[in-house]
Amino acid sequence: MSDLNESTSPLVILKDVALHHQEHQVLSGVNLQVDRGEFLYLIGKTGSGKSSLLRALYGDLNLTSGSGEVCNTNLSTLNRRNVHKLRRKLGIVFQDFGLLTDRSVSDNLKFALKATGWMKKNEMKDRIDEVLETVGLPNKGYKFPHELSGGEQQRVAI
Repeated sequence: MSDLNESTSPLVILKDVALHHQEHQVLSGVNLQVDRGEFLYLIGKTGSGKSSLLRALYGDLNLTSGSGEVCNTNLSTLNRRNVHKLRRKLGIVFQDFGLLTDRSVSDNLKFALKATGWMKKNEMKDRIDEVLETVGLPNKGYKFPHELSGGEQQRVAI
């Protein structure tokens, strides 16, 4: 029954959320629901809180007030040790997606897998091969970011 509940529940629910960064209020009164299958484009002026909102969604910035749930994970009770489990379920691409220029595509992906809790080398290799195939870059794992087009770099970042 939980599978059905997970597949029909919203991906993101924010209710009256406020965010502070250091001592400055960044956002207040944010209410948002994103359902499965929807895409969200977040645009706004510089300093309007876009990056802070995304940081809160992936567990990098705590909610000051209100409530939030992402992929059935309560943001208020999210433990630092479990952040990697939440991040495995998310796909957030910033304008500056920042691949590591001194590492190959495969090594960039391996770095991301390790950061999200993957440990077994053979499983990481299989996952990297699968991901590169999925994004249409099956033979580019050995290349470095500067050898890829902007679109190819973005697909790696995703």
